[in-house]
Amino acid sequence: MTHYLDFEKPLADIEGKAEELRAMARQSEDMDVEAEARALDGKAKTLLKDLYGKLTPWRKCQVARHPERPHCKDYIEALFTEFTPLAGDRNFAEDDAVMGGLARLDDRAVMVIGHEKGHDTTSRITRNFGMARPEGYRKALRLMDMADRFGLPVVTLIDTPGAYPGKGAEERGQSEAIARATEKCLQIGVPLVSVIIGEGGSGGAVAFATGNRVAMLEHAVYSVISPEGCASILWKDADKMREAAEALRLTAQDLHQLGVCDRVIPEPLGGAHRAPETAINAVRTALNGLLNDLEGMSRADLIRARRDKFLNMGSKGLAA
Repeated sequence: MTHYLDFEKPLADIEGKAEELRAMARQSEDMDVEAEARALDGKAKTLLKDLYGKLTPWRKCQVARHPERPHCKDYIEALFTEFTPLAGDRNFAEDDAVMGGLARLDDRAVMVIGHEKGHDTTSRITRNFGMARPEGYRKALRLMDMADRFGLPVVTLIDTPGAYPGKGAEERGQSEAIARATEKCLQIGVPLVSVIIGEGGSGGAVAFATGNRVAMLEHAVYSVISPEGCASILWKDADKMREAAEALRLTAQDLHQLGVCDRVIPEPLGGAHRAPETAINAVRTALNGLLNDLEGMSRADLIRARRDKFLNMGSKGLAA
């Protein structure tokens, strides 16, 4: 069953009617409704194109959070071969919100690290809805160290509402773990390519996305705080999230203009959840292109270019 977002209600009505006609035809061989159903399909496609051609920042947030959108696990299974998961931070525990391990991307050996939200109630609870604890960031730090030691490019897939804000996480040094992971991103002498595949929330995302190249899917979002959180702080009213989303400049298009995002990866019409395979293949093409751009750069040049990229942020686009 397709999950429709609030603004897709007219689309749900049309596609629902088309499916009802086809269901009736399946029950009665004498009933010919295909022409009528195809007309509804055409109308639905036109409406879908219209809806997704003018998405507001808040609607992009909704699409980025769509429960059927492909997650980190889907990308790893489809894009990488010989994936060998590595677990634990060698200090406290394993964090199921963070996936990571050795793999091959089209015969290129890499280290892949990403946030995993889960697909159903059980897996979402297990994965803590993609919100990493300190041990998740310390695991990522360990894997980046390993990649640096063996000269492997690092690919990170970001999809998190933010780092887990629970009492236990704070007691175990959440802010320090995020800071160390961000610092490690800046220190490693191998190519680091990051892709925001859904939500890029706050420091929890930055800890994985301080890369030589940062790409975003067309309907992904990347922000220092969620629109709801921003609205609660600035307006003392979480219902102002639409205004907050506008002000935060969190869309891939705005961030590309600002120089935060290096590449916007196109999504299928209607979002990645409507054609996951197409979206995943687009990410494959982007990753190979970005890694090829960095191939042959020396260790010193990679580190210098990465630092310069982040030091120069704010010097172009809307903030200039």
